[in-house]
Amino acid sequence: MHARELRGTLLISPSVSIVRLGEASFGVAARQPSAKNAPKESTPAAVVTIGAEARAKAAASAKPEAGEAPGAKTDARAASGAPELSESEQQQVRELKNRDREVRSHEQAHKSAGGAYAGSIHYDYQRGPDHKRYAVGGHVPIDVSEVSGDPGATIRKMDIVRQAALAPAEPSSADRQVAATASKKAAQARAELAQSKYAEADAAVPGARAAREPPRAAVSAQA
Repeated sequence: MHARELRGTLLISPSVSIVRLGEASFGVAARQPSAKNAPKESTPAAVVTIGAEARAKAAASAKPEAGEAPGAKTDARAASGAPELSESEQQQVRELKNRDREVRSHEQAHKSAGGAYAGSIHYDYQRGPDHKRYAVGGHVPIDVSEVSGDPGATIRKMDIVRQAALAPAEPSSADRQVAATASKKAAQARAELAQSKYAEADAAVPGARAAREPPRAAVSAQA
């Protein structure tokens, strides 16, 4: 994940750092489904024992119907766009389905927690062996700009942004970067708010600032 400043704008994205002014983006980077657990083509199918009657029924169902040419069902399946998948392709489809659920759950957690500050969910898709598209990555843009002239509102806003960034069960590195940015801006706003309160106190009570500071003459005398 990359984070850099461009004309005062924080750019954070799970794959490409391109974010609009005043926005950051968090999410999960697209990744290919792992094939380490996929069965090899040479792996024999599991052996299942069936009775003679069941074998006869299976053989009867495998015979082409009257007037039907051999292989007609296979040709019809191919024509309908539903290809027969090998064992390894079926394993890949299962992994893509799991990844799709993971990505959508992750991004929806961001969107729900971000409220009005979160934008639309963007997904990165991959087409599987079954010709279907699966979400393998995604991100949600979120507004991380300060509320001008209102440090208190900025603190409340950054708290929501941080909660949204860390909402998924397993935040990504980009998510944690956004949360760190929100925490930093909230800390700056708290310091600004404290200075503003001190300034108001000094204006309301003459000598209040001097009362908070140690007498310089006394310190010098002790030295």
